Amino acid sequence: MNNEENKDLAHRQHVKYFMRFLNILPSSLSSHDTTRVTIAYFSVCGLDVLGTISSLSVELRNRIVEWIYMLQVHPNKENGDMSMCGFQGSSTINVELGPENSHYKCGHLAMTYTGLCMLLTLGDDLSRVNRKALVQGVKALQTKEGNFSATLSGCESDMRFVYCAACISYILNDWSGFNIEKATDYILKSMSYDYGIAQCPELESHGGTTFCALATLALTDQLDKLTHEQTEGLKRWLLFRQIDGFQGRPNKPVDTCYSFWVGASLKILDALQMTNYANNRRYVYETQDQVVGGFSKWPDTCTDPMHTYLGLAGLSLIGENGLLEVVPTLNITKRAYEHLKNLQEQWANES
Repeated sequence: MNNEENKDLAHRQHVKYFMRFLNILPSSLSSHDTTRVTIAYFSVCGLDVLGTISSLSVELRNRIVEWIYMLQVHPNKENGDMSMCGFQGSSTINVELGPENSHYKCGHLAMTYTGLCMLLTLGDDLSRVNRKALVQGVKALQTKEGNFSATLSGCESDMRFVYCAACISYILNDWSGFNIEKATDYILKSMSYDYGIAQCPELESHGGTTFCALATLALTDQLDKLTHEQTEGLKRWLLFRQIDGFQGRPNKPVDTCYSFWVGASLKILDALQMTNYANNRRYVYETQDQVVGGFSKWPDTCTDPMHTYLGLAGLSLIGENGLLEVVPTLNITKRAYEHLKNLQEQWANES
């Protein structure tokens, strides 16, 4: 692919690209239908990073907001149990179940996090979010090791969901469902010999889970629990992930999404300026489709909404023209973050 032909942001094409995913789920992503909320998150928040959230009509914004609220799981009517509360990932699985199967109707941490981010991005006031119930839903998913399961119905327990739980607690401004000490201990135990951070203790260091761990420590004001040696080792491990773009692990190919995962990790550690912005930018643009829109993980491969959003977010971190600033810890724009802060101030005044 000719770098010279791909050096500028195909802004208009990317807007159209995200809009398509908000109107129809292509057959190539049909297997992801049960996690449709995440695809909507990449599209809505991608439009926001592009500075074009206003391209969504009021009607479409309202439809998306109503759809998200439709996926909220409410407390059990009979006994008031809130352990299943949160947001589901798709209207496909939002069905009424008989009493014998009712335990399968429960929220999912990743869908709850991305659902809340979308509501903030769309300007919703979160007034219909059952904040108390969501906090109890988070609390029910923390394990004795300190990490979190994704859902009550059974799923993996790892660093990704520690991050989602931290983001939910931060957004709702309520940490009563999140044991910070246990989660911090889990993160520190998941740091490997090379100072990268893994999904779980004694596994391989990974750029994505390193981001989840560092963002959680930042959101919980626990970054000071890292020793100077650990912090410097982390910076070194992250900086060595740059080839031209960034890779997620040693001896792996570079991938567009790590321009955000690794870039945001370095931003949290105040070390992103130590990377080569030009090489990072050049690689991300090699994965851009200037005709249809979108970014892919590797040059000359199919684009997808996740790599498109994370490619744009990674470019935003290095100050690319035409993109709004992204808050690295929550992975939303500063515009949406300021809306959240205004809401939290209102909640504080009401209490």
